[in-house]
Amino acid sequence: MIDLLCQILGTQILSALQSIRQKPTIYAIGRREIPNASANTRSIAEPDSEQWATKFKAISPTPDVFLSALGTTRGLAGSFAAQRAIDFDLNLSLARAAKESGVKTYVLISSGAVSSKSRIPYQRLKGEIEDAVKALGFPHTVIVKPGLLVGKRQEGRLIESVLQTVCRGMRLISQTYLTDWWAQDVDVIGRAAVAAALECAEGKREKGVWLVEASDILRLGKQQTG
Repeated sequence: MIDLLCQILGTQILSALQSIRQKPTIYAIGRREIPNASANTRSIAEPDSEQWATKFKAISPTPDVFLSALGTTRGLAGSFAAQRAIDFDLNLSLARAAKESGVKTYVLISSGAVSSKSRIPYQRLKGEIEDAVKALGFPHTVIVKPGLLVGKRQEGRLIESVLQTVCRGMRLISQTYLTDWWAQDVDVIGRAAVAAALECAEGKREKGVWLVEASDILRLGKQQTG
């Protein structure tokens, strides 16, 4: 299962899932139908996000893996409280639904260098949702922690656009050598999230919490999903 509120990254995760040769059934919950969905993708459109947890619980059989790329910005949400309602409250509601339904592997797309003790509101928010999903006790909890997301967004973000320009300039000089530790392409992050989920689902990882940081993202993102 994957949700797609974070459009730039959710799309890349969906693409990576659809490339798996075994063609698992993919349930994608979001506010709108997914256009041109593959034959093994079940798009569940529900404008009211408060109903998403209920929609997930109705899926039978329960998916083994739940991937969340759910997130927004203060600017898009309109306030920090509205952002928290999505990034924390909605994420946690869906994670609880997944745990109660028997999901074995939970994957959360978070961010690097975040902490629930941070004085910076965004970093503290991301740290709090990480702590909350860890506490749920999934057999496998995977937290993907990328740096700057390098890719085209539908909405503009001034600071991020400037950093992406810097990143591209540095890559002209050194390819990715000078940027790999702080910026990753969204397609690489998407493939890494799916590859990490597959490693857990296939019993290749010990149970517990796995923090997938820059080096793991680059390693896993270069693998072909099987």
